[in-house]
Amino acid sequence: MTTTASTTVHPIPQDAAGRPIRQVHLAAHFPGVNNTSVWSDGKAESQIAFSSFRHFAQNAERGKFDFLFLAEGLRLREQKGLIHDLDVVGRPNTLAILAGIAAVTEHIGLVGTLSSTFNEPYELARQLASLDLLSGGRAGWNIVTTSDAFHGENFRRGGFLDPKDRYVRAEEFVAVARALWDGWAPGALAANKDTGEFLSADALTAVDHHGQQFDVKGFGTLPRSPQGHPVIVQAGDSADGRDFASANAEVIFSLHSEFEDGQRFFRDVKGRLPAVGRHPDSLKILPAATFILGDTAAEARERSREVALLQVSPQTAISFLEQLWGTDLGGYDPDGPLPETDPVLADEGVTRGRVRHVADPVAVAKSWRGLAEAEGLSIRDLVIRFAAKHTFVGTPVHVAEQINRHVQEEASDGFVIVGHTNPTGLDEFVDRVIPELQERGVYRTEYEAGATLRETLGLTQ
Repeated sequence: MTTTASTTVHPIPQDAAGRPIRQVHLAAHFPGVNNTSVWSDGKAESQIAFSSFRHFAQNAERGKFDFLFLAEGLRLREQKGLIHDLDVVGRPNTLAILAGIAAVTEHIGLVGTLSSTFNEPYELARQLASLDLLSGGRAGWNIVTTSDAFHGENFRRGGFLDPKDRYVRAEEFVAVARALWDGWAPGALAANKDTGEFLSADALTAVDHHGQQFDVKGFGTLPRSPQGHPVIVQAGDSADGRDFASANAEVIFSLHSEFEDGQRFFRDVKGRLPAVGRHPDSLKILPAATFILGDTAAEARERSREVALLQVSPQTAISFLEQLWGTDLGGYDPDGPLPETDPVLADEGVTRGRVRHVADPVAVAKSWRGLAEAEGLSIRDLVIRFAAKHTFVGTPVHVAEQINRHVQEEASDGFVIVGHTNPTGLDEFVDRVIPELQERGVYRTEYEAGATLRETLGLTQ
């Protein structure tokens, strides 16, 4: 991983015992695309209007977040042949949103989710470089890989990409993009009005790539941004995904928000870095995390239950179960027991457009039935346990302490914070939790003037 952008080196703060104090890094996840977002809440506003994106981004910047994160959906999800509209449906193009946000913010990073399966490296590298330049070096790219024919029908001949080729394509995609970004030497733009020289000598290096996935020949069209090229973010969790991340990613958006699970993931991925010549601080691990605050622990728990019931309506509970069972469960009572029948093992179930993380649905269904029977859980109760379990629940002091514990004890480098309403879902976090982190000396009180996203994240080269 190479970039010639400069990185400011600061002394590492230490505690009273002389141990390094690790700084907390936070990202702000714009609500939407799943049941976490309660669009029926009285405070909820449009997921399309730019005013929502502006408020969310400016509030996150007020909270000194490292970056804003946008997910992406390339096709509307379907459930039993109909558009799945229990969650919000529809969102403008990711790069268009981030370009707009760049104009109304000054410091916060801008990370968008874009597929390496359904894009081409020459065009996407240029689009990302444009955002990086126009934002002053604040862009990031969350790479996702997709193999299913449902999405592929609109992008690929035959639709399907063999799952084993997802990361083969992604690796080659990143290599080509980096070659295009690095094709401009630092200081390539001489713009010497006295000599008439616009480009310095040997300013550009041509790309001549011919691989299994891509053929690209020519020059990148844009000079380097202040940070060299966009920060690479990745969210894959498979063995291949972890290998890809250790070789290419600078941030991992992970699923491992539980403390001990997070420590295992942290050790596994960071432990892979020396083999590819990387320092542990060249990669930040940020799990997704939800939160519910209260003036007391009891109030927070009560609010958590109230929000969970809004996130998992009776219809959502049945829909969630149908994703695993692969068949219509509309005749089941969401407040009743789980189906006694096993899931249908079909290539294409009743749900289309969602990532299916479960390799063995029958085994998972068996474990869920055992859990439900042992604890007397209904379908809806069980779904809340898995789809609406809030990561941090408590007073602002408690939440700040838990976040800091994860970071200091290497369960993560921070978190991608996900609110449950749009666009005000992080307002309370910024008002009440951020000051607690700052008081502990583990979170910035100001951005560094002119810092790029890579510098804000404290990424080593």
